[in-house]
Amino acid sequence: MDAHSPGLSCLPLETIAGDKQYEVAFKGVRVPRGNLLGELNKGWDGVKRILNRSAAAKSVEMVGGAQQVLEMTVQYAKDRVQFGRPIGSFQAIQHYCANMAIDVDGCRFVAYKAAWALSEGMPITMEVSAAKAWVGETYRRLTALSHQIHGAIGFTKDHDLYLYYARAKTGETIFGDGDFHREMVAQGLGL
Repeated sequence: MDAHSPGLSCLPLETIAGDKQYEVAFKGVRVPRGNLLGELNKGWDGVKRILNRSAAAKSVEMVGGAQQVLEMTVQYAKDRVQFGRPIGSFQAIQHYCANMAIDVDGCRFVAYKAAWALSEGMPITMEVSAAKAWVGETYRRLTALSHQIHGAIGFTKDHDLYLYYARAKTGETIFGDGDFHREMVAQGLGL
């Protein structure tokens, strides 16, 4: 279907990460039979498959961002000198970095498990939802902790950390936020 079809409107949205997102509205749209995907009035299963694949892919992408934030932060802790020694020599900073490393490994595990289950054709809704909820919230929290270590420099738009935080915040909500995915896990548990 063409984006300029009657009854279809696309409104560009402003995002904190500067990525291209649109609000798509349908009002009285008529879809030619040749443009149908699947059977008439039975499209929700296809949409769920696409959302699961998208959420799984976004989770793995966010793991990559979280890994980069960890590496950037550890290097900064080694290089930044305060009170005559690297800030990474202070126990509080060491524990922050250790917590970040543990979080990244946890994110990697749940995201890769979901991607593996998807590649094997297994039922994946619970795995994908668990990954998306966990990784989305953890990545955002991890970038916020990185800001604590970097201090003011990490908040400037000229620093890469600003971009990673914006991407984490966007990634947390796209394809369903943590609450949405917890609801999917609860349904998968029969609750």
